[in-house]
Amino acid sequence: MSRTLEHLERLVGFASLTDTPNGEIVDYAAMVLDAAGARVYRIEGGAGKSGLLAAIGPEGPGGVMLSGHVDVVPVAGQEWSSDPFTLRRAGDRVFGRGTTDMKGFLAAMLSAAERAGGLARPLKLSFSWDEEIGCRGIPVMLDRIDETVGRPDACIVGEPTGMQIALGHKGKTSLRAVAQGQAGHSAEAPDYVNALHLGAEMIGALRAEQARLARLGARDAGFAIPYSTVHAGVMQGGRALNIVPDRAEIAFEIRNLAEETRDGIIARLQAAAFEIAGQAGPGAELEIEEIGAYPGLATAPGSPAVALARDIAPGAGLIKVSFGTEAGHFAARGIETVVCGPGDMAQGHKPDEFIALDQLAQCDAMLERLRKKLAGY
Repeated sequence: MSRTLEHLERLVGFASLTDTPNGEIVDYAAMVLDAAGARVYRIEGGAGKSGLLAAIGPEGPGGVMLSGHVDVVPVAGQEWSSDPFTLRRAGDRVFGRGTTDMKGFLAAMLSAAERAGGLARPLKLSFSWDEEIGCRGIPVMLDRIDETVGRPDACIVGEPTGMQIALGHKGKTSLRAVAQGQAGHSAEAPDYVNALHLGAEMIGALRAEQARLARLGARDAGFAIPYSTVHAGVMQGGRALNIVPDRAEIAFEIRNLAEETRDGIIARLQAAAFEIAGQAGPGAELEIEEIGAYPGLATAPGSPAVALARDIAPGAGLIKVSFGTEAGHFAARGIETVVCGPGDMAQGHKPDEFIALDQLAQCDAMLERLRKKLAGY
């Protein structure tokens, strides 16, 4: 595991924050993969962003892909015990931003690539960008997969599952409701359309849709919350107490089960917005616009990808996870995919993020079994 820790130390040292240029960390991964004899393809994303697709072994389609993202969430406003971008070991844990989500798996990918000589079937690797803000990079990369490394038979996305095999997660759609009213003096407030009032009624519509989903929507007992959800996260509007606000915005999200498409939920919310604006009278507008989305994952327990994962991670259980991943994008392209990686997402996105060393050891062991399988042992 020492080589994996060496890679992890380097990877954590790159402050590869989401929505910032990531050239340094991608350069490092490309250097390691090139030295390992991989065929490396850099996929440009614009604004200083790029990702990597790489393959070791026979050319063409087939084999197994390992996938992870290089971006990490910010540390601003968090109180860390040490520099979040310097790997620190304490007992049986190592601390640093991204150790769990998900540079631990990336480090294991790199050390596995360095051991992967003489394969009968190809090992493929994907390093994407900006997963944390809506999986922006992976769709661009998947558009290039056939012309670069070739479509794999199966994919393992290494988000932290405690080395259990995750078959499913909900899809997510981020949206914004924009309310337009009329500015005016607050002394004459009843003569104007208050955009915050429209926004408040839209919040009520979101709550009503959530109640409907909890009562009548599809259910999946594999999730802690077994139905689709609607969540309002941010509401903004108004400039001064004595001015009737003419604009308000609500940022909200839908997390839908695979058995329940987002389209029906969005249609009901759009109908509610139209009704709210209509009842407010002339000068009122309430529009809903999509910001971003990623698909859910619903891999069948009998899938070849599940059989592969069980073979290389013996004893692992089958679970579903509450957080989203890039796995849904692979599955949507017809690539059988599971999520299985080291660490616990409960440690991610918070101060003093860490990963247990035994989790990294289990991941290294899983990828070594995969290497042997691809070599025909």
